[in-house]
This record gives sequence, C-alpha cells and structure tokens, in this order.
Amino acid sequence: MNLLDSFILGLIQGLTEFLPVSSSGHLVLGESLLIGNYHQKLLFEVVTNFGTLCSILVYYRSRIVDIIYSWINIPRSSQPFSEQWQTDPNLKLTWLIIISMIPAAIVGFLFKDTIQAYFLNPFMVCIMLMITGSMLFSTRFLKSFSNKVHPGSALLIGIAQAFAILPGISRSGSTISAGLHLGIKRKELANFSFLMVIPVSVGAMLLEVKDLVAAGATMHGAETLVIGFVTSFISGYYALKYLIYMLQHKGIYPFAWYCWAVGIAGLIYFW
Repeated sequence: MNLLDSFILGLIQGLTEFLPVSSSGHLVLGESLLIGNYHQKLLFEVVTNFGTLCSILVYYRSRIVDIIYSWINIPRSSQPFSEQWQTDPNLKLTWLIIISMIPAAIVGFLFKDTIQAYFLNPFMVCIMLMITGSMLFSTRFLKSFSNKVHPGSALLIGIAQAFAILPGISRSGSTISAGLHLGIKRKELANFSFLMVIPVSVGAMLLEVKDLVAAGATMHGAETLVIGFVTSFISGYYALKYLIYMLQHKGIYPFAWYCWAVGIAGLIYFW
C-alpha cells in the first residue's frame, strides 16, 4: 500500500462510517480495487476505525463528560439509584444504550465469522448496498417525528444495528431509518444513534486487536497507518456534522440514490 492508497481508504472510511452508505462495504470495494490482498489489511482497518471512533468522541465530548459525571455522582445523591436513572437524562441514556447493544453483541458473538465467510466479497456487498438504498428511501414519506427513545424503541434500533454486521448494510442508515419509522425526534435520534455505536465500536476494535496480536502483526509501514488515521479522523468528524444537518433539514433518503448507483455499478463490474 502506498501513501495515496492509505489516504483514499482513510477518506472512504471517514466519510462512509457516518454517512448512511456503509463504511465496511466501501472498504471491501475500495480494497478490492486499490490494494487487493494487502497483508496488513486488518491492521489498517483497525487504525482507520480508531480514527472515526476518535472523531465521534471529540464531537460528543461534552455529552460524554456529562454522562461520566452523572455516574461519578451516583454515591453522592440522596436519591436511591432506582430513582436516579429515571430522573437523570444521562443515566437514562446509558441504560438505553446498554439495551440497544444486546442484539449486536449476540449477533457479533455467534455469527460474525459465518457472515464474513459468505458476505465479505464485492458482489455481495453491492447487493447489500442496494438493500441499504431501499431502506433509506423507505423514510422518504415519513412526516411525524415526536416520540422519544424508550426501552422498546432502543431494543428495536439495536436490532436494526445488528443487521449492519453485513458488509454493505449501513449501521447509521439502519439505525436512523428504524428510528424514523418509530417516529423519534430527529435530533434525539441522531444523538442516540451515534452515541450507541461507541461501546459497540470499542468492543469490536478490542476483538480485532486481539486477532492482530494473535497473528503477530507489526507496525511495518507506519507512515501509511498515520495517514489513514488522520484522514479517517478529519473526514469522519465533518461527515458526522453533515449527516446530522441532513437528518434535521432534509432526511436521509437522498443517500438512497448513491447506494443504488454504487450497487448497480459494482454488480456490473464484479459480475
């Protein structure tokens, strides 16, 4: 991999991690077209995933600090914990995120290797992108968004997130589409959708690091890893800001046309 390849793939990861077009699917397609069977592919993916994780931590840094502060202050409160988590919005959000994590944790633990064996190829990614496009377009005519996230809707959004283990199914696209169909307020949905991915991303990254250690990976070609990290971090931060703006003002259905276009082009190319 050369520096230009690392820049392009870092940019792909950063832009597509938050835009509802599937980062995993785009990386499969990008790696197939640019670098083929790069021997440090997993290490590069871990580094770029860490870059986008850092971008979301920076973007939501104030809310994350508030959540941590609320948990630290639990022993100091005169209220019993059973009441605190219902009255403190930060504690309540934490429990909703934990509920949303359950489906993805189960699917990832039980089926990740099987799914990757059958779906981690460019042709299947293109089919999944077509499905993502249809999912996004399904939100086109939704009008009412007045509900809040509650335990039931958090679980349903978590189930939608679990489907994103399929390369080509967008995580943000599936969770936001599910939330819109549930009538959740757009701003609250955006914040919940991206905050809920933090623990899932951390868990997935730790498993990947474990695989890297077991495989004896080295930091050969560190300059390409640095370029990939910086590019994915910066592009991810601005992609996140842009998607939140789009969700609040126009919705996410316009991205359906892009998913369909890439999916059709890929099906023709990889046939």
